[in-house]
Amino acid sequence: MSPTSLLEPEWLRSLSQSQPNVAELLSKSPEQQRHLGYFHTLREICQQPSTWERTCALMCEKAGDLHSALAGISTLILTGSGSSEYAGDCVRGSLQSELGVVTQAIGGGALLAHGSSALPPGKPGLMVSLARSGDSPESVGAVALMLRTQPDIRQLVLTCNQAGSLARTYEHDPRVAVIVLDEQTNDRGLVMTSSFTNLVLAARFLGLSQQPARYQAICEQVVKVASAFIRDDLGKLATVARAPFNRALFLGDGSRFGAAREAALKMLEMTGGRVATMCETYLGLRHGPMSYVHEDTLVVCFLSSDSTLRAYQADLLRELDQKGLGLLKVVVGEAVPTDLLRERDLLLECKGLEQLGDDNFAVIDVIAGQLLAFFRCLEEGLRPDSPSEDGVISRVVQTFALHLPED
Repeated sequence: MSPTSLLEPEWLRSLSQSQPNVAELLSKSPEQQRHLGYFHTLREICQQPSTWERTCALMCEKAGDLHSALAGISTLILTGSGSSEYAGDCVRGSLQSELGVVTQAIGGGALLAHGSSALPPGKPGLMVSLARSGDSPESVGAVALMLRTQPDIRQLVLTCNQAGSLARTYEHDPRVAVIVLDEQTNDRGLVMTSSFTNLVLAARFLGLSQQPARYQAICEQVVKVASAFIRDDLGKLATVARAPFNRALFLGDGSRFGAAREAALKMLEMTGGRVATMCETYLGLRHGPMSYVHEDTLVVCFLSSDSTLRAYQADLLRELDQKGLGLLKVVVGEAVPTDLLRERDLLLECKGLEQLGDDNFAVIDVIAGQLLAFFRCLEEGLRPDSPSEDGVISRVVQTFALHLPED
């Protein structure tokens, strides 16, 4: 073990013992790691299971505050921009089912551009703003617009940054409840990793605020599954990242389509656009999008535990194989039939998927996407902490003019 690795937390030292890829990266000094541009992102991906435990505890502490915010609502709006919007996608279905109210994930940009016409009907409602930094223009702008034009919609902010504009602007505003997650979730790297999955798990609590024991059990299980996934499969994903693909397709249904959206964005961001990406549902791919799948396309498949969904998904994967489409498949699932895999395909067997169910598995899928993107970024000679060499994208979206409607 290198002197540098001795300074790392126990969980990272343990991971380096089982994963040569991590050991090699950690063998360099912190200064070298920063120079090579992976110091923050490597840790922020791998630390996620431990950060989830703190988010679980925090949300359970806030249960009383959330009961009043949720009481009597008929609509729930999950909003954010980019990855934060996709975090809402990952929990929308489960919250709608558990709360019995119309639930929609609406981008912050859609609220700014279309105002109240973007909202579902039904009052009273609750709007939940998800944000890593809370410093992007639409984060504060969307809340300000809704407070002015829709005062009967309650406001809740879930953010990772105590010092961000969203938290600072509304922390003392009685119209807005603000919950700030642990500072460790506020990623220093350009792309959202820890922040994304922690925002998903924080928002997931809204459907289970009356059942904290069930929420805690779910969090304990996802921590267990994710820890095993990182320990056992990180190296396999690093190997796949070196394959000669120029395109990547991510497939998922329901909450796991939200994970597919986020995984596709991670690959696009972390390769500076060198790998073109797309996400689709399994049935949706059969239409025009199947033309995207060329011989240089990596196909990442988030396979459902639901028997009906899996039947449709399996049919689609067999069709891709029969047509000879794609370079190789990465299949994330449990008890996957062997006939869904070609010789060069990779199966990531996730014990615990059936127990958790698809609604709680998106965070595991996202870790697979993050690791693929991280190692492909290194393969491309880019820096995971700041992969946009020409500055096209930045950690926080640059300020732009907000054109808000007049009273």
